[in-house]
Amino acid sequence: MAVTKASKDQKYDRQLRLWGDHGQEELENAHVCLINSTASGTEILKNLVLPGIGAFTIVDGHKVSGEDVGNNFFLSNNSIGRVNDYAILFYQYLSSTCMQYVITSLLGWCVFQNRAQAATELLQELNTDVSGNFVEESPEKLLDNDPEFFHRFTLVIGVQLPESTCLRLGSVLWNANIPFLVCRTYGLVGYMRLVVKEHTVIESHPDNALEDLRLDQPFAELKNHIQSYDLEGMGKKDHSHTPWIIIVAKYLEKWFSEHNFQFPKNYKEKEAFKQLIRQGILKSEKGTPEDEENFEEAIKNVNTALNPTKISSGVDDIFNGEQCNDITSQTPAFWVMTRAVREFVHNDGCGNLPVRGSIPDMIADSEKFITLQNIYREKAMQDASVVSKHVESLLQSVGKPSESISEQDIKLFCKNAAFLRVVRCRSLAEEYSVETVNKDAITSCMDSADGEMVLYLMLRSVDRFYQQHSRYPGVYNYQVEEDISKLKLCVNSLLQEYSVNVNVKDDYIHEFCRYGASEPHTVASFLGGSAAQEAIKIITRQFVPFNNTFIYNAMSQTTATFQL
Repeated sequence: MAVTKASKDQKYDRQLRLWGDHGQEELENAHVCLINSTASGTEILKNLVLPGIGAFTIVDGHKVSGEDVGNNFFLSNNSIGRVNDYAILFYQYLSSTCMQYVITSLLGWCVFQNRAQAATELLQELNTDVSGNFVEESPEKLLDNDPEFFHRFTLVIGVQLPESTCLRLGSVLWNANIPFLVCRTYGLVGYMRLVVKEHTVIESHPDNALEDLRLDQPFAELKNHIQSYDLEGMGKKDHSHTPWIIIVAKYLEKWFSEHNFQFPKNYKEKEAFKQLIRQGILKSEKGTPEDEENFEEAIKNVNTALNPTKISSGVDDIFNGEQCNDITSQTPAFWVMTRAVREFVHNDGCGNLPVRGSIPDMIADSEKFITLQNIYREKAMQDASVVSKHVESLLQSVGKPSESISEQDIKLFCKNAAFLRVVRCRSLAEEYSVETVNKDAITSCMDSADGEMVLYLMLRSVDRFYQQHSRYPGVYNYQVEEDISKLKLCVNSLLQEYSVNVNVKDDYIHEFCRYGASEPHTVASFLGGSAAQEAIKIITRQFVPFNNTFIYNAMSQTTATFQL
């Protein structure tokens, strides 16, 4: 087993650095359903198979066509049609005068492979760790006969689906609380829509997160450790190897005594505080400052060190949510731990979150750095232990065993409590309904006539065209010109129905007719990478997925997200 784990760690080394062993475990336990193995669909799955998703199932009732092979790397000519051996023998016995009959017979004996089966075979070659399955059925038939089929998946990804199917499937998944990712490539436009009632994120991995040093409100162990340092009585070696956190803390004491115990707040005060630290650098016999990098590091990190200890408004909103108040036996672990941390803040943490327990690397000798690191780490463990007792009490109050939430999960939660996020999307039914459509978002984003919002309106309009004509505009080249006027009617009826007073240029209507519902591989590839990234966020519950609509404009190489 050790060899297997070592080889797996080596195989997935780069991604393990992103989401860790626990994130990889979530990925390997996931089962994703892809509806329609088009170019976009197989590109999405490729980017999930390579990092080692546990299993996938492709649902697709289509046979492989020449158009599929032309834009999809995971379908080959061999899948279009294989001539039956009996047809070949029959051909050999016929004279050339019967050629027309032979051709007809051959076509009758051709075996056209299902698109889901063909794609599954090639996708599985990318990673032997992944289990691939396929269902030779249309999603519409599955929804008619067995809608609960979709309840077994971690995530469902629907690609190139008609609006009516999206709405039906979206309703089934919304009621089952299963995330639904709608993806579409239409000419030079890429589209994604995330549909999920509630997605909770513990490890949001924020950019430029500030350190949790607590220098404005040092806990007892840290305060005692700071007091143990005597910078003025130190020798040169110890002085130049004192961690910068200690240096800032010692000079904060001086600042407090001279400024009525007020923290440096504005730019002028922070610059004065930096100058105070600079005066503490040892001087040579000639009176010139020594080269003490740890003091320069302290000056450089003043803004980080003076970051006030407080709970962000976003986390405070999560604490005050209904889910945090009403804990039952069905409450997810996220909300139980959130409630426990809230109780810690109010009862044990003096209004603060549990200590994160990590400090940045810095110039210092090993002994001083490790001692300081252990003080923060031990405090974090103490705080997590207190939170764990609150979790245990909450679980017992609703009749669940204390083992329902592991100590490891509680420690991870406490470490990331400052960065909790909850994403709540609107359902497709709410987005499409006349009563609940987000007219304000559409109107405000149409200030620019060439913004990505116009592409969203065009996609909605071609869906309306499909409902009326059972095909997309411009699919047949000879109908492009007459489809332009039909599509324009669809655009106008959509805007009128939603009472949206905006203007859509005729250029976009002409362009969408020229697209002919094509799925260029270059656009499908970009969308595949983007969608797989969002899928991994949802599966691992790390990083924050978009909310809720994403548009990619391949003409201008721009993207935009909207909450619709």
